[in-house]
Amino acid sequence: MPRQPITNALTIDVEDYFQVSALAPYIPRDQWDSRECRVERNVDRILQMLDERQTRATFFTLGWIAKRYPHLVRRIVHGGHEVASHGYGHERASDLNAADFSADVGRAKKMLEDISGHEVKGYRAPSFSIGAGNLWAFDCLERAGYRYSSSIYPIRHDHYGMPDAPRFAHRVRSGLLELPVTTARFFNRNWPASGGGYFRLLPYPLSRWLLQKVNELDRQAAIFYFHPWEIDAGQPRIPGISAKTRFRHYVNLQHTEGRLRRLLADFKWGRMDEVFLVDHAQVPVGSV
Repeated sequence: MPRQPITNALTIDVEDYFQVSALAPYIPRDQWDSRECRVERNVDRILQMLDERQTRATFFTLGWIAKRYPHLVRRIVHGGHEVASHGYGHERASDLNAADFSADVGRAKKMLEDISGHEVKGYRAPSFSIGAGNLWAFDCLERAGYRYSSSIYPIRHDHYGMPDAPRFAHRVRSGLLELPVTTARFFNRNWPASGGGYFRLLPYPLSRWLLQKVNELDRQAAIFYFHPWEIDAGQPRIPGISAKTRFRHYVNLQHTEGRLRRLLADFKWGRMDEVFLVDHAQVPVGSV
């Protein structure tokens, strides 16, 4: 008998193009309010795309965005999707001390719950910025009432990564699961297989093959992520940025929506809470 397809988790990090960590040296935080916001129209396009495929997803949403577009948060909920937290001001967890981090994640959780009318169960650190040097962040998340985190990327990267962390769901505190974004394992190394810039850079058949490997060989649900600005080829170009940053941020923006539509058709997708929290009592304790 053929195996039933695994339901993977589709996630969207709701932030605007000018809030990306790689652009932080070029766009001071005090300029955010004066920048053209494009997140609302882009999220609406994503919601329409998901509705066409009858697919539900998790939207890791910045408190900064929710405060300015509360109706957008409500539209996400109305579409049957999960609202989760991306923190308030898109500050990397590794740049904050424990007190400031607790204040940020607590403020975001309360704001999102007040606007959405639903419990906010999940959190994702900006730029996957929980790692070996700040594992105390899990204590803060547990105290704030989060039930899961998706903040570790078990790869080597110049801006983030914890390559020795467990690749799949594991319990980091008694009441908190860590759900790392997906990697594929070969040649004794973890390779990115979960979206973001790699999804724009790599040919789509390779991205699909990596996810299939995780489903078919590891028999694990994958976690895929992208950002609303990644479907927006018309976003303003930021002058003066480095060639490396320009490449990372703008490569293949014009192709992302088409690739996402293929992805939605090629795999079965669901919300983080429905994929991972249904039978979480059996999730093993990890080593982080």
